[in-house]
Amino acid sequence: MNTNVDIIEDTDGNQIVLINDIIFKGKRNVNWNDVENYLKQYVGEFYAIAATNEIVYVGADLPDEYAHSNYTRILKGANAKAKANAVQGLPEIIKIASGKRYEENRKDKHSANARFGWYRYESRIALPVYGESGDVERYNVFHAAMLIRHDKDGKLYLYDIMNIKKETSKLFRSIDLTQ
Repeated sequence: MNTNVDIIEDTDGNQIVLINDIIFKGKRNVNWNDVENYLKQYVGEFYAIAATNEIVYVGADLPDEYAHSNYTRILKGANAKAKANAVQGLPEIIKIASGKRYEENRKDKHSANARFGWYRYESRIALPVYGESGDVERYNVFHAAMLIRHDKDGKLYLYDIMNIKKETSKLFRSIDLTQ
């Protein structure tokens, strides 16, 4: 997978996944079927969370859940584009995850695929904002929560990325990233 993604640190030393290209564009709506197809390249892969050394697998259920969940359906504007374009940096988003929190399974439909409950991790991404000339003016930073299910096979599987929120106080000018 050839991506244009970096891991950087903000002024407080917190890691951010910097996604340098916007591949899912559109003035109004994201084509979530394209996002789903893009995600299929990750199925069967696994990545380590650096803070905990836990391995997170990408199961066959991720592309559909990520692209067509109830949460995804309600997303609009910048948050929808952030979720869609975050797929480019999925390995890095998992790598920098922090803030592990456990939750019991609450739905019968997940009794097998989340038998041992759920974990939430926090991660951050930065996406470019282009000016009229087509040059990057700045980067918008988004906070995101990764939802990971603890399967009956004992493995952890990425289930979705949710609660995407733009951090209005964290704007990076492109010149700051090259120094």
